[in-house]
Amino acid sequence: MTRGAAPVVRMAARRALFAALVGVSILSLVGLMTAVFAGDGLSVTEIVLLVLFAANTPWLVIGFWNAVIGFILTHATRDPLQVVAPLAPAAADGTPLASRTAIVVPIRNEDPLPSFARIAAEIESLEATGAASAFALFILSDTDEPAVAAAEEDLFADLKAKAGHAVPLHYRRRSRNTGFKAGNLRDFCETHGHAFDFMIVLDADSLMTGRRLVELVRTMEANPSLGILQTLVVGLPALSPFARIFQFGMRHGMRVYTMGSAWWQGDAGPYWGHNAIIRLSPFIEHCRLPALKGQPPFGGPVLSHDQLEAALMRRAGYAVRVVPVEDGSFEENPPTLPDFLSRDLRWCQGNLQYVQLLGRPGFNPMGRLQLVLAILMYTAAPLWLGFLLVGFGQLLLMPAALPAGATAASVPQASGINIGLVLYAAVMLMVMTPKILGIIDVLVSRGSRLAYGGAARVLIGALVELVFGLLLSASVAVTHSIFIAGLLMGKQITWSPQKRANRTIPLREALPGLWPQLVLGIAASALLLWKAPAIIPWAIPILAGWLLAIPFACMTSWKAIGVRLARWGVCAVPEELDPPHEIRRMNAIAAALQRTRATASASGRAPALPAKAAEMAEFR
Repeated sequence: MTRGAAPVVRMAARRALFAALVGVSILSLVGLMTAVFAGDGLSVTEIVLLVLFAANTPWLVIGFWNAVIGFILTHATRDPLQVVAPLAPAAADGTPLASRTAIVVPIRNEDPLPSFARIAAEIESLEATGAASAFALFILSDTDEPAVAAAEEDLFADLKAKAGHAVPLHYRRRSRNTGFKAGNLRDFCETHGHAFDFMIVLDADSLMTGRRLVELVRTMEANPSLGILQTLVVGLPALSPFARIFQFGMRHGMRVYTMGSAWWQGDAGPYWGHNAIIRLSPFIEHCRLPALKGQPPFGGPVLSHDQLEAALMRRAGYAVRVVPVEDGSFEENPPTLPDFLSRDLRWCQGNLQYVQLLGRPGFNPMGRLQLVLAILMYTAAPLWLGFLLVGFGQLLLMPAALPAGATAASVPQASGINIGLVLYAAVMLMVMTPKILGIIDVLVSRGSRLAYGGAARVLIGALVELVFGLLLSASVAVTHSIFIAGLLMGKQITWSPQKRANRTIPLREALPGLWPQLVLGIAASALLLWKAPAIIPWAIPILAGWLLAIPFACMTSWKAIGVRLARWGVCAVPEELDPPHEIRRMNAIAAALQRTRATASASGRAPALPAKAAEMAEFR
């Protein structure tokens, strides 16, 4: 066997093993569910329930095995990064870069002050590396709000006046938002991309350290077959209760999850659309997005460009890899539940457009699988909710209350009841495994424990996040399901700017978007009290998520709660307890710009920004 063939065979073996683990797990779960129903034969309703359960299981099982494999690799191999991403070593620090890299920041109709504070901190950090002359920074504005555009231009002029000349700075604003963010980036590629070897894409809420930016370029230079290199992105310190608890759980779940997925996905990994470096020549030539047939919401411009671009890059023969290391790559998370849902539904609509592309010729199997995974991310919720609603409907038609300990399938045999409890425990364990293993990963390392404030704070934070995650997932599943039903009827979401600033959600804002959860929770609780009260203890995580969705949205936006959590160090990330220089500079620059804005507004020298862009993210 040639040296070149060995990695191909090794990756094929990994994928075969992973497919076997996933397949056996799915068959086992579906088999258990069949055993629950089969005591007195399968009815039509039970067959429907089985189909819904089986369709929802792959996403659950893939996440479980990703986490398990990632945890094993992290603790049972000497160099897990080399196992999952066997890249040629980058040149040593101090070696001059031989390439030119464009750092691009697409923005649209958001308060530009926080974005420019991050950009200024990144430039300072990049200049401290001594390699800044190999980079240029482009702010790509699609803003069409005159006051916001004026603020962007003022802040850019100020940035350019204060910055050194090591990093050339550019600002351009399109008059039309053609093609959304993907169209913005394509416009840059066609007008300026040929002058650069690489492009590092940042979102308006991204922050990357200069050292990380240079390391990405060195890695691309050393690996000419690498098309896209995606970093693991972690949340910036947050004072919002919603953001800080959400990112605490996401961070622990994603770390082992991404390590495991990188093990079997290899050179056909994901691209998340930001905080990544791209080889421009093949990207320009091979990654032009198609116009989808039909009208929106499923036709028209591609909204979620990232995974499709990764599949196109892989089709062109270039590798797409993710580096599962928490190092110098940050983003802000939405500060409230409504803001989180708004962002998530945009991704939902974009990912579901991939259905049109699954049969498109030319994709390799792994590229097509990445599109399938992107779709499954959002079909899981309506399948799960459909399973529950069909089960509730079956329960409603039953003439009498269920015996103690029975399941919603109303299996009279004790053996069926016991199997149902085993299935329930297995599913809940699989759901929580990524975060559980992520927490264990921190606890077994003294350095990690100290970085998070000690074992006690880690465990308290994990408990808080567990309750938060259960309430959030039940609520989000209903919103996803209603939204997807609307898409099927031709409705679509408006791609408005994201709200990133801390704010309090009043009842009048939470109620219109979350009343379906409340109604569903009341109806389900009444049905279970009437027909099967013994099931209620097992249904509490779901019922509580629905019944408490509105107060949950309000309370997780309260600044007073966030202040107390920060004071106690609950759900704190290492960058909050010991902020890197770039985060400290970002906060200092943002505070200075805010004072300047306040002075200019008071004197009438600066126009007020629209309400949707007027607030800045707050963390001191």
